[in-house]
Amino acid sequence: MKVILLDKVENLGGLGDLVNVKPGYARNFLIPNGKAAQATAENQRLFEERRAELERQMADMLAAAIARAERLQGFSLTIARRTGEQGKLFGSVSASDIAEAVSAASHELKRSEVRMPEGQLRQIGIYAIDLHLHPEVNVEISVEIVAEA
Repeated sequence: MKVILLDKVENLGGLGDLVNVKPGYARNFLIPNGKAAQATAENQRLFEERRAELERQMADMLAAAIARAERLQGFSLTIARRTGEQGKLFGSVSASDIAEAVSAASHELKRSEVRMPEGQLRQIGIYAIDLHLHPEVNVEISVEIVAEA
């Protein structure tokens, strides 16, 4: 299925690109989330009329993400959890826990912006966590997991 991208989509393309994707991906993700429109002649005409507006919106989103990244640069977070023998946690620290803790420290952050390729944290220690704020903006924060007193 051919679609016109209305936003930058990782591993797919940028604004205005005409790409071929599987129909389910287009119907279930791209189109409902406003990231693409079906590539009909009418939609292509409408897109060209709105291109300047969409480019301005993307530039604003990028500028906002860069500003957030600058505020988060060098940010460190300490999370206290119950531990067992040898520093193993009862449970784990997930992306949701990190997003909530960062948000509680007056920095807005969604769970989907936290990247944890090795999975949840299950030991005490200091970890470098990547935050993916925009397709072009990433920042690294430090998360220290400590034993609860």
